[in-house]
Amino acid sequence: MTQQTVAAPRSGGDPSAPVLEVTDLHVTFPNDRGPDVKAVRGIGYAVRRGEVLGIVGESGSGKSVSSLAVMGLLPESAETTGSVRLYGEEILGLGDRELSKIRGKTVSMVFQDPLSALTPVYTIGDQIAEAVRIHTDASKERAAARAVELLDLVGIPYAAQRAKAFPHEFSGGMRQRAMIAMAIANDPDLIICDEPTTALDVTIQAQVLEVLKTAQRETGAAIVMITHDMGVVAGFADRVMVMYAGRAVEVGQVDDIYYRPRMPYTMGLLGSIPRLDEGAEGPGHTALVPIEGTPPSLSALQPGCPFAPRCPLAIDACRAEEPAAEPVGRTGHLSACIRSGEIEEHGWSPQDVYPLPAIPEAPAAHVPREQRETVLQVEGLIKHHPLMKGAVFKRRIGSVYAVDGIDLDIREGETLGLVGESGCGKTTTLMEILELSRPQRGKVVVLGKDTATMTQRDRTSLRRDLQVVFQDPMAALDPRFTVADILSEPLRTHGYPAGAVHDRVRELLELVGLEPGHAARYPQDFSGGQRQRIGIARALALQPRLIVLDEPVSALDVSIQAGVINLLDELRGRLSLSYLFVAHDLSVVRHIADRVAVMYLGRIAEIGTVDAVYGAPSHPYTQALLSAIPLPDPHKERERRRIILRGDLPSPADPPSGCRFRTRCQKFLILNEEEQKECVQREPQILPLRGPAEDHGAACHYAERVEVI
Repeated sequence: MTQQTVAAPRSGGDPSAPVLEVTDLHVTFPNDRGPDVKAVRGIGYAVRRGEVLGIVGESGSGKSVSSLAVMGLLPESAETTGSVRLYGEEILGLGDRELSKIRGKTVSMVFQDPLSALTPVYTIGDQIAEAVRIHTDASKERAAARAVELLDLVGIPYAAQRAKAFPHEFSGGMRQRAMIAMAIANDPDLIICDEPTTALDVTIQAQVLEVLKTAQRETGAAIVMITHDMGVVAGFADRVMVMYAGRAVEVGQVDDIYYRPRMPYTMGLLGSIPRLDEGAEGPGHTALVPIEGTPPSLSALQPGCPFAPRCPLAIDACRAEEPAAEPVGRTGHLSACIRSGEIEEHGWSPQDVYPLPAIPEAPAAHVPREQRETVLQVEGLIKHHPLMKGAVFKRRIGSVYAVDGIDLDIREGETLGLVGESGCGKTTTLMEILELSRPQRGKVVVLGKDTATMTQRDRTSLRRDLQVVFQDPMAALDPRFTVADILSEPLRTHGYPAGAVHDRVRELLELVGLEPGHAARYPQDFSGGQRQRIGIARALALQPRLIVLDEPVSALDVSIQAGVINLLDELRGRLSLSYLFVAHDLSVVRHIADRVAVMYLGRIAEIGTVDAVYGAPSHPYTQALLSAIPLPDPHKERERRRIILRGDLPSPADPPSGCRFRTRCQKFLILNEEEQKECVQREPQILPLRGPAEDHGAACHYAERVEVI
């Protein structure tokens, strides 16, 4: 293997020269069971100091593999060819010792999962100090001081104390900020960010993106941002590269990609995103753009354009030869589509290219809400978990206030979205409803039946009308059962006629858009989106009236997510279903829900119609949540004002006195002493808000409607 020293200039030289230049990069993984997997197929890009390149695409498109190849972090079995030049010097093929001199100094990386990237047996401060000492002659004391400076720079409170903490003692957002601190410890010229915000709540995501912007200002580094979130790229990147099946299918300035896409795949990605800034018009509103099918296997690519089997514009010529990325429109805009000229000539939008399913209206949509039957009513629900101490003689030392007195209701044909950060009590609320047992305190009434007075027979009968769709379909579906067995199990359990089970299974598969012939397959034979459709089919088997959906699309790519959301919307209209839809993605909730309840530390902070809450949120927490969600619109993203929350969610075992949100509240800081005293001493209750929306309330002493989108 070639051994050479790369002398990357830290300053001076041509400022317009690329920091990193990748040319014709190929990465192939050997496959013992068949043809080799061609994970990356000839991509190329260049990035200069101070520039941000966004790389986007579905899972399996080769985004992360290409970044690992640049860093020299692929396994030895991977075959990598092409060229990777750092300040003009070739680094592809260097040995690990030579690459170690570059990693962390000239080039650094922020990984997707900081808990896996950080060493669990060393403190955060020691790990950052180590990164400093490896590349400089700083003393141990100076490196430790530098670690504290970096933690303070990325917004870690009480940096000197937190530097002595271990990774497991940090929250997810704090760990990611510590990773960024480590990445900028030596003022690198290039930072590669591999899905740095994927597993984070939107408020923490906003903090991390702000930290990355601060890091770029401090170091002047170039950034390669790898993500599947088109909203993150819109407001952060200068240029965008869209990847599909291991290659770049469209490249251009961020405005060109978002406002003038010339590749059907890019158009599909943009059209499949639920827009926070575009409200739904109730039942019958416009569907999202679905990209049918799944990405091709990278070990069995067919001739022609890899996207042709999923492309509504595909013609015979598309299947004959794979198109090269050719210039279109403005300088630097490339598209790998032989019909890009027609797209430009006709000015086609994603909705013009992709056929949209019709979303039917439910009969209940024409009935005033107060006249509809209440399918779920929750009053004063409380669930406290005991906090125990001791190994042999356990004693209770406190309580975890998971759910601490909430009220909500759902009417026939209605969808209520339950949103909030991780740890706010959403899932606990769901479990309390689904158990159909006497709550710890409070009242749960499902379809007119109080769960506190139910017998076992009542619960069994009621489960026909109350079903659930879980977040992870692979964990929810038994891998030992075929799809036919999975769908027929609830039918047989509830006494469905044996002779009609087979026909009902076929009917369910057709209902959710799957082939009846797939009934003999196992869950592992399907894609993530198809598995979620199977989970929905199982929930529909007994013709329920209320379905609880626990983050049903959070684990799916945005293109697959759109199809599942359309399906749920369509089924609600056709079957007059009611949904309790739990999610952390407020854009999805705006698209599908009629009403929304915002939770914080076991309490509801704001509740009302979607248009009222999203159009003019009145609780400071809701305002911060909505402002933190990135929009897939570069112009709007550049002009928006972010509300960055301070710190992380307090412990539910020790919530703040009075208003639980006051420790992070942006409005609390500008109140006078008497008003702050009110927030500290008295817990606010949900009160109706005066204004055009009758169904809108907030638990804030000083609620005020503010437009944040």
